[in-house]
Amino acid sequence: MASFQKYKTKNGDMWMFKIYTDINPRTGKRKTTTRRGFKSKGDAQTASRQMENDLSDGLGFNNNPITFNEFSKKWLVMYEDENGVKPGTIRIRNHEINNLKTHFGNIKMIDISWQQYQKVLHELHQRFAKNTLDGIHRTGRMIFKKAMQLDIIKKDPTEYAYLPKKVATVEDLENAIDLPKYMEKEELAAFLEVSLNQGLEMDFEIFLTLAYTGLRVGELCPLKESDIYATDEYLLRVSKTYYNPTNNIKKYEIVTPKTLTSRRTIDIDGMVYNALMKLVDRNNEMKKELKNEYYDQSFIFASNGKYPGYPIYTKIIQQRMKRILKLAGLNENLTPHSLRHTHTSLLSEAGLSIERIMERLGHSDDDTTKKIYLHTTQAVRKRDSEKFGSLMKSVLKFDK
Repeated sequence: MASFQKYKTKNGDMWMFKIYTDINPRTGKRKTTTRRGFKSKGDAQTASRQMENDLSDGLGFNNNPITFNEFSKKWLVMYEDENGVKPGTIRIRNHEINNLKTHFGNIKMIDISWQQYQKVLHELHQRFAKNTLDGIHRTGRMIFKKAMQLDIIKKDPTEYAYLPKKVATVEDLENAIDLPKYMEKEELAAFLEVSLNQGLEMDFEIFLTLAYTGLRVGELCPLKESDIYATDEYLLRVSKTYYNPTNNIKKYEIVTPKTLTSRRTIDIDGMVYNALMKLVDRNNEMKKELKNEYYDQSFIFASNGKYPGYPIYTKIIQQRMKRILKLAGLNENLTPHSLRHTHTSLLSEAGLSIERIMERLGHSDDDTTKKIYLHTTQAVRKRDSEKFGSLMKSVLKFDK
């Protein structure tokens, strides 16, 4: 709202108005703009209304005082209740909200306009990768949509907002590395050999299982004895995910898989089966020795340290892998997830279809897996062509 005031000048009485404009997101305090030099109050009112119209796109109508900071907290609770999402998803949403709070924190929801929201997207675009920015924007849309549903705002400032796009240069395209990091089969063999001969306890079993199954680390940690079984073949059931953002070994959660297709049963190599059963035998020995001190939940990859029986957590696996990579003289930027990409590459090289690979990995659709598959099969097709050429050279009667 604008305020009006008459003031005296050498040329007689004039009118001015003062109007609120920007809001400091940290304090919630408004800034004001003043315009002077109007001959009548009516002229000042007309000018103030025009300025208000310019500023009011996206403002609410019910003067609800709730700020973005306050409403985003309420929204997160509603989001969790309505969708039944996992703790990991809530942690991601909270991180995305924090990036928006930097810009909108103590601003009232009704005072956030499309121009402000779009400006923030442009600013975040300078700091974050496309996927990160997309997640922040997706969360912002959900928050303001819920505010519309609850009649807290009249217009949704995210409705026509868009994600800025960077125009790729020729140099960008030439230097782009689309494929994730993974090992060639010779590198994997060297890595596993070092794991076996120089690894710490369970290192070989951990990395052999990851490399030969393509499991996510969060799927490996909660595996139990009942998840391994043998019929005419060796099978492994994947039905749960380990969650422990604090890396406190006792404060873990076992949650549902990442997606519906992540719940699966896969066949495993005899060497993997034997390695897993070796750990089961080792755990049984610890149970006999430690009795009630052992946390007996039948986890296969169980700690034998201060808290025996508890499942190991993902950070331990990351640290151990870095150690093995260094000893093997391999790329130390590789991660446990790189073994999943390695599994994809080798399955592709072995001739499995993309559909079978995705079924084994627990994917319904995944661009990264497709990129690895296409990259690997191109190399295989090149070798096929070379083999065909060599075959024909043995029967051709002319040189060309």
